[in-house]
Amino acid sequence: MFERFTDPARRIVVLAQEEARERADDHIGSEHLLLGLCRAGETRGAALLAARGVTLAVVEEDLRRAGPPDLPDREALAGVGIDLDEVRARIEEAFGPGALENTRAAGGRRRRLWGRIPFDRGAKKVLELALREAMHRGDRAIGSEHVLLGMLHRETGRAAPLLHARGVTLPAVRAALDDAPGAASG
Repeated sequence: MFERFTDPARRIVVLAQEEARERADDHIGSEHLLLGLCRAGETRGAALLAARGVTLAVVEEDLRRAGPPDLPDREALAGVGIDLDEVRARIEEAFGPGALENTRAAGGRRRRLWGRIPFDRGAKKVLELALREAMHRGDRAIGSEHVLLGMLHRETGRAAPLLHARGVTLPAVRAALDDAPGAASG
């Protein structure tokens, strides 16, 4: 499928892999593709985001605020008798102060320097939907704008809710692309 990607769209995938590696994540998710899109520079997809106030700094802040994926809710754990403060105290008692600070859950950075990082289900869905969006629009190649359209579908992981919360929706981006005919895919 990647042979149909424009150079800027391929760059988004490479940057997503670098983001996942830098964050020591064991997969590439839609949030990594979103960060890659924001980092990709002067592309049609990045311009569509920037016009709606979504920049790299905004995405990084939203992801930081959202916390790691699948982090259990403090209240839910308390409901089954688990006190996170007590767990932290016992771990620090056994392993020393700050023992949890360098973990992935705490935002610690343990850079993964080797190996291929797989795409998770959401990122695969983004790329599949990017192809479908390009075909639907009658475009021969998959550009950054198609990757953006792909990540705006709801079943694609962390990027969609983040973008929807910022008012970036699939119908709005489709309409913006329709209003700018003839623009080069990128």
